[in-house]
Amino acid sequence: MEDDGSSGSSSNLETNKSERAVWLMKCPLVVAKSWQSHPPSDPHPLAKVVLSLDPLHSDDSSSLQFTMEMAGAESGNKPKSYSLNMFKDFVPMCVFSETSQGGKVAVAGKVEHKFDMKPHGENLEEYGKLCRERTNKSMIRNRQIQVIDNDRGVHMRPMPGMIGFITSSSKDKKKAAPVKQSDMKRTRRDRGELEDIMFKLFERQPNWALKQLVQETDQPAQFLKEILNELCVYNKRGTNQGTYELKPEYKKSVEDSNAE
Repeated sequence: MEDDGSSGSSSNLETNKSERAVWLMKCPLVVAKSWQSHPPSDPHPLAKVVLSLDPLHSDDSSSLQFTMEMAGAESGNKPKSYSLNMFKDFVPMCVFSETSQGGKVAVAGKVEHKFDMKPHGENLEEYGKLCRERTNKSMIRNRQIQVIDNDRGVHMRPMPGMIGFITSSSKDKKKAAPVKQSDMKRTRRDRGELEDIMFKLFERQPNWALKQLVQETDQPAQFLKEILNELCVYNKRGTNQGTYELKPEYKKSVEDSNAE
């Protein structure tokens, strides 16, 4: 990689904005969808971040509190206020993008802060209603009926070579070995749909083992762990050792659902 010495960029990587500070934030699905539907040409801001600090302890980073207020009128039960929990320790990261000129890769900035975005305490009840609505919608399945044009049973006939392979009078007939669930390739569901199913399961009972959840959801264990790490806490000891339970902010919404 050679530097041209004029624009602060290399022949393969644009680095003019490499020192620009950016924030990395993990937000709820409802917020991500709302922002994606926002027209790019609309000049109005999506949200505003409010920083609160204690002037007597301004040097202490733990005294900083970040909140985000959604701009505009939100419809339904979408929360308008969110807490931004800042991570103190994280692996140094940079943001990359593709430039419009020549398709070069550019460094968009260096991650200065990393946040976990969650509904503010006063909005937990509204967010709980939203989660229940999503759960109910995900449980509705529209069944489809397909009419077979050939009604003479041609499609039900045995394949060539299968006739006589297994007969009812054969003494040596062996039962086909059942296919283990672990041997079948599981297909990942949509992330939002799987979260709704998880909330529904935790309405049924508060604690679940990973093996039980894999059987209930028919999802790959590794993919399921990613969802569980976001929604749940893992009990390493006590009477519920080895099980997952919802985090307090999500557990409250489930309890409200059961109360209704």
